[in-house]
Amino acid sequence: MVKNIIFDIGRVLIGWEPYSGTFFDKETYKIVTAAMFDSNLWMEFDRGVLEEEEIIRLMAAKAPGYEEQIRYFVNNIGLVCSKKDYAAPLIKSLKAKGYKVYYLSNYNKPVMRNAPDILYFLPEMDGGIFSCDVKLVKPDHRIYELLCEKYNLIPSECIFIDDRKDNVDGAIECGWQAILFTNYDDTIKKLNAILGIA
Repeated sequence: MVKNIIFDIGRVLIGWEPYSGTFFDKETYKIVTAAMFDSNLWMEFDRGVLEEEEIIRLMAAKAPGYEEQIRYFVNNIGLVCSKKDYAAPLIKSLKAKGYKVYYLSNYNKPVMRNAPDILYFLPEMDGGIFSCDVKLVKPDHRIYELLCEKYNLIPSECIFIDDRKDNVDGAIECGWQAILFTNYDDTIKKLNAILGIA
C-alpha cells in the first residue's frame, strides 16, 4: 500500500527551461549552455561539493572567452524557473487523502538563492531532501535510502515522480514504485490508477 508520495522538483513541481534563450543571442546561448549543462559540471552544482567559483571556472574553461556570460547565467538562473500553479493544490489534495508528501530533488545553491519564491509549496510538504544539502545526487541509491532513513519510510510504501528515466529507475531499484513525469495530466492519471482513486 502506498503511503508516501515523493516528488522531484525541477520540471515536475516547477518549470525549468535553461535552454529557452532567455539571456543571450542564439550562438552565445549555444556555447554557454553547452559549457554549463553538457557535462557533469551542473551535476556538481547539485552535489554541492565544489565551491561555486571553482565550478564557474571549470565551465569557463570549456568555453574560453565566455566566463562573463556563464557567470551572468549562474547569477540569474532563477529567470529560467517558473511556478506551476498546480503544485500546492496537488500536494494539499494528496495530504487531504491521508498521504505523506515529500520532495527528493537534485537542486543547487544558485537556484535556491536566485529563485526562493519558486519553492512556495514547500511548507505544504512533510519534508524532503535537496541534493546539495547531503552531497549526493540521484540516481545514487544512497540518496533514496537517506530519505527513507530520515523519515522512517518503508520503500514498498513509496511512490516517486520524476522527469528523468535514470532517476525513476534508481527509485525502482531501491524498492519504490515510480512514475516518469511527462506532463501533469498523464502523470495524475497514472498516479490515481496506482492509488485506486477514481
